[in-house]
Amino acid sequence: MSHELTHQPISDPTQIYRYRDGLYSQDMLIVGIAWLDLFSWLALNPSDEATILRQFNLTARPAGVMLTLFVAMGLLARSENTYHVTDLAREHLCIDSPWFLGPYYASLKERPVCKDLLQVLRTDKPANWGSETNKQDWHKSMETEEFATQFTAAMDCRGVYLAQALAKQIDLSGRTRLLDIAGGSGIYACSLCAHYANLSAVVLEKPPVDRITERAIWKRGFGERVSVHASDMLAAPFPPGFDTHLFSNVLHDWDQPVVERLLEKSFETLKPGGMLLIHDAHLNANKTGPLHVAEYSVMLMHSTEGRCYSESEMKGYLQKAGFTNINFSPTVAGRSVLTAEKSNVPS
Repeated sequence: MSHELTHQPISDPTQIYRYRDGLYSQDMLIVGIAWLDLFSWLALNPSDEATILRQFNLTARPAGVMLTLFVAMGLLARSENTYHVTDLAREHLCIDSPWFLGPYYASLKERPVCKDLLQVLRTDKPANWGSETNKQDWHKSMETEEFATQFTAAMDCRGVYLAQALAKQIDLSGRTRLLDIAGGSGIYACSLCAHYANLSAVVLEKPPVDRITERAIWKRGFGERVSVHASDMLAAPFPPGFDTHLFSNVLHDWDQPVVERLLEKSFETLKPGGMLLIHDAHLNANKTGPLHVAEYSVMLMHSTEGRCYSESEMKGYLQKAGFTNINFSPTVAGRSVLTAEKSNVPS
């Protein structure tokens, strides 16, 4: 067993995670105030999401992320699917108020991330990673070895803490074969194997990440129990023969149709009686928070085709795919896990 995968730190790093996860949320607030003047308009015109999209020429996925953020920030309230400004926003973010802070935020409206967020809101197309002009969007960047190595290392160090919290929240004592789909460095597969001696795992990753994954697994000392299967999860069926599937911090990179298809593919190939684990940052069922997750969703919206999904949305997708016995549990640092089962009895 590797020390780093079986021992928790004494201190709680949640706030340090949040500083990074929420990096773009302030830029989204600048966009809402200085580019759209959303709050001034909503103060006079409480509206549903469809009306807001038409009024400001926005697209659904990124606009939904923005509105969820502003609800979680306490600037908007949603009632009967209609958005209203709160007293806080009415006093400080509406142009007719003597306490209007619009110019304070407008002084920063030309920040590259702000302009990229506005463009994503209009087009629904991901921006370049980090809003850097010499980078492509995340999906295309991951096809290059240099970026894939850097990004995989970033997710690996994050996973050392998150993965063992996941391992302690679930029960895999009766499971033997895990498929970690788009598992990056293999940190989650390795950590679950470190906690469950009965378990072996395969990490499904596409080139060039698969080679990075294999090196990381052997370096961590799990090469005998964790292997790599080179494949594109979007283009090929999942390999058969597994009683457990894991999506960890994967589904948030994709829009709803892709998420639903991935869950269908899992159901099709998972053994009867098998378990699916979805480990991610999830919004609450009503999509009013937590703020940490709503902030993180902005970064995902900016750089990927996805967002943070709510507990209720994900349960609905799982039920549609055929899964039953669906449960939700928080883990650490704003993350949580949904577990679902494929019945032994054919439907």
